[in-house]
Amino acid sequence: MTLYASSDHAHAAPAIPAVATLQHVLLWLMGLGGAIVFIEPSPYEIFALTSLVVFVATGLRMRLAFMPLALLLFAVNLGYTICAVPLLDQKVVVTWILTSWYLAITAVLIALVVSENTAARLSYLRSGLIAGAVIASLAGIAGYLRLTPGELFTLYGRAAGTFKDPNVFGAFLVLPALFCLQSVVSDAFGRSLRSTILLGIITLALLLAFSRAAWGLLALTAAFMLLLMTLTSETYRQRSRIIMMAIAAVVAVALVLVILLQFDFIRDMFQQRASFDQQYDEGRFGRFGRHLLGAQMALDLPLGIGPLQFSKFFPEDTHNSYLNAFMSGGWISGIFYPALVFTTAFIGFRYIFVRTPWQRPYLAVFSAYLGTVGEAFIIDTDHWRHFWLMLGLMWGLFVATQRYMATMHDETEYVATPTEGQPAR
Repeated sequence: MTLYASSDHAHAAPAIPAVATLQHVLLWLMGLGGAIVFIEPSPYEIFALTSLVVFVATGLRMRLAFMPLALLLFAVNLGYTICAVPLLDQKVVVTWILTSWYLAITAVLIALVVSENTAARLSYLRSGLIAGAVIASLAGIAGYLRLTPGELFTLYGRAAGTFKDPNVFGAFLVLPALFCLQSVVSDAFGRSLRSTILLGIITLALLLAFSRAAWGLLALTAAFMLLLMTLTSETYRQRSRIIMMAIAAVVAVALVLVILLQFDFIRDMFQQRASFDQQYDEGRFGRFGRHLLGAQMALDLPLGIGPLQFSKFFPEDTHNSYLNAFMSGGWISGIFYPALVFTTAFIGFRYIFVRTPWQRPYLAVFSAYLGTVGEAFIIDTDHWRHFWLMLGLMWGLFVATQRYMATMHDETEYVATPTEGQPAR
């Protein structure tokens, strides 16, 4: 039998160095470009399409394991497309449908790419995401402090960075923040110190975005990820360091928050945004009232009302991705969108304790994805680029982990049962 090393190279044929370098650069740029979306088309679109062409041309392979992902994505977008037929004379609807198909393709692309040479490719994508988050954060901080002209990098007095919406800006920063937090609590001093500085920049920008959902998302996902890291640590020393550094991080954030709240212009906005008594959440047609009324409509309309039509019946959009799937794509999308999202989350729990070279970043991706799945109940996440990026990463890591486990199992069998006339190793 042919033996494969247990390293990451067991998952793909060796690539030509120049080709591998180009692939890694494109992944880094794709991660970076995801943070610059206040212009259309964004750099993310450019690098994603370029990556698609390059990876397909250099041997990207579709595996049977990805068929559930592809079929679920197809079903969701088929529903959207069918329900949009009467509205195709509206340019915004056509753009919305094309965007949905495009994001589905990027999710599959990321899944296929990350399933091979996983550790290296994931590392470059992670590095690009952090770099993009820092750039977006610095822009948001500069805009909030009025260091840039006009309302550049801000919206409604809140930091928006290189995004069009402070809420999306804040949500995007969560995964890079988790990556940095992992380095802070587990890496050597030099890298830990650098990551502490980057985490401080990202966290400050996220705070100044004044997004309650993003605040809660970071707090809950960070706590969940650190819990998983503690449970999966190999030594008592690692567990102790994670716990101590986590406590130190909480204390540091609390101290910084106390200092920032001494400034009136920050304290006033913080008090306003931290309140649960928001006018747009209350009443019959408030956020949660719309959810109930929309759910009643969904039961009576198998073909929904079509994309971008909800605000014509109610004062605002759905602010609920699962309800929006029913409204925009009828029962087809309304059934298959939650099936896609929750199936991915359910499978994700299966690989938490599998020791792979990418276990640590997997815990960050899974935590951020799971948090976003929960956030989707109160905000529309279905066209967030970073959500589909995380979805693709999840499936790519599922397949990579399965193949890694199979490789390790084969090697164990080989060691335990030597061939005839050959001594055991």
